[in-house]
Amino acid sequence: MLQEESDLSLIIAQIVQKLKGSNLYAQLERQAWACLQRPEIKLESLKEDIKEFFKISGWEKKLQNAVYSELSVFPLPSHPAAPPEHLKEPLVYMRKAQGSWEKRILKSLNSMCTELSIPLARKRPVGEQKELLSKWNEMGTDEPDLSLFRPVYAPKDFLEVLINLRNPNYENGDSLSFRTHLGLIQVPLKVKDIPELKEFFVELGLTTGQLGIDDSTQVPPELFENEHVRIGQKVLAEQDGAAAQQYIRQGSPTALRADLWALILNISSQPEDILYYEQLKTNVIQHDLLVDSLIYKDVKLTASNDDYYFVFEDYLYQVLLCFSRDTSVLGHFAYNSASPPKSYIRGKLGLEEYAVFYPPNVAPLCFLYHEPSKLYQIFREMYVRFFFRLHSISSHPSGIVSLCLLFETLLQTYLPQLFYHLREIGAQPLRISFKWMVRAFSGYLATDQLLLLWDRILGYNSLEILAVLAAAVFAFRAVNLMEVTSLAAAEAVLADLSTLKVMPLLQIFLFATVT
Repeated sequence: MLQEESDLSLIIAQIVQKLKGSNLYAQLERQAWACLQRPEIKLESLKEDIKEFFKISGWEKKLQNAVYSELSVFPLPSHPAAPPEHLKEPLVYMRKAQGSWEKRILKSLNSMCTELSIPLARKRPVGEQKELLSKWNEMGTDEPDLSLFRPVYAPKDFLEVLINLRNPNYENGDSLSFRTHLGLIQVPLKVKDIPELKEFFVELGLTTGQLGIDDSTQVPPELFENEHVRIGQKVLAEQDGAAAQQYIRQGSPTALRADLWALILNISSQPEDILYYEQLKTNVIQHDLLVDSLIYKDVKLTASNDDYYFVFEDYLYQVLLCFSRDTSVLGHFAYNSASPPKSYIRGKLGLEEYAVFYPPNVAPLCFLYHEPSKLYQIFREMYVRFFFRLHSISSHPSGIVSLCLLFETLLQTYLPQLFYHLREIGAQPLRISFKWMVRAFSGYLATDQLLLLWDRILGYNSLEILAVLAAAVFAFRAVNLMEVTSLAAAEAVLADLSTLKVMPLLQIFLFATVT
């Protein structure tokens, strides 16, 4: 009991400290000073009167949303004497593997710089700055020669690193259940089984209304969809982040999604947010980083050729280029097993730091947000809250290692015949599904289905649904997969996911197919 109280006190103190550096704290201070001039504020009941003013004026709700948002990303309590690296990742072998992976990426970047005789970072000449500024909103029309630039890594490279992960304490296979896992991931992490997943995703049950299912059946819309929209409007009117997160577990109406996601992520377009985005834009204009060319090539190879996303090409450049300059992102490394690589402007060694990332596709968010600064804030928050876990090695339940293990465990346990068949023909299921999960299914599902999936990521504050969906896709295509005789044939069966309906797949797999 004392330990729980101590943990709670520590969490409260850290959240208070975090909020003290926020714009909200400054706004609350200004409002508190302003309300002292009001006649109803009495000296003898000052504290209660100010609290009542905050409640009536809506500032209390904003503070509650900010605290709830911080709790959503707050690392689990650890021993007070634990060193900082334990907050990042408690398992030593995971930290070592992540460190080795970072060195490999940096080596690739540095060798590319050497081969191409270009710096990691440089200040752009004035003429180049003016040119970039003039075409800021039409960067997609530019066609630079990027043939010599190569991707830093591909998903299959990252998968090979995860496959080779081993816990040195289990070298002799002490655990029977661990030894009987025949998948590619060979680390003993605790993942949920079907009963636990059913309990966790209880709102996805067959008896609960869902957007993505009810709106495509013969059920009259007024029985669910209209009522769901009405409740969503009420949630938005109340501006309650916790209620919005619970609500979105049943899916978000298209017209309300942008506002609901912003409420859950505690994002509001304040003048200072727009100014901050403009400062990042200025940084892009002034400085050229090696990662700029990599981002440009990645967008050209992916979104530019995508039937859904090619129209957002300019937005993608703007958001990703600004993201690569945003030092506020560095804060998430406190609970991320990764560490930020740094590059320096020549002659300014140690003065200017830039984090180099390989972010997942930002394109789906372009369907929701058309104001660049708002789009940027949503993407940044989605990345530091969720998507970074898909690109770093950790033991977190939403980390890519755990997702891979969960996917393989679900298949081996509940679809053993399919799992063993694919394994025997050299088509380990994870080699096919890994690219889906590492990109959170972006670029594979139709956009409306992808957004319904991401609704649930936000609603449950977890990425585990990615592994469940990957297993559900294999279950759905099981009959065809049982007939294939090679990895190439299995990949062909699963090559096109654009016609799949996400919610029926998840419901049937969790609550009907397996027991």
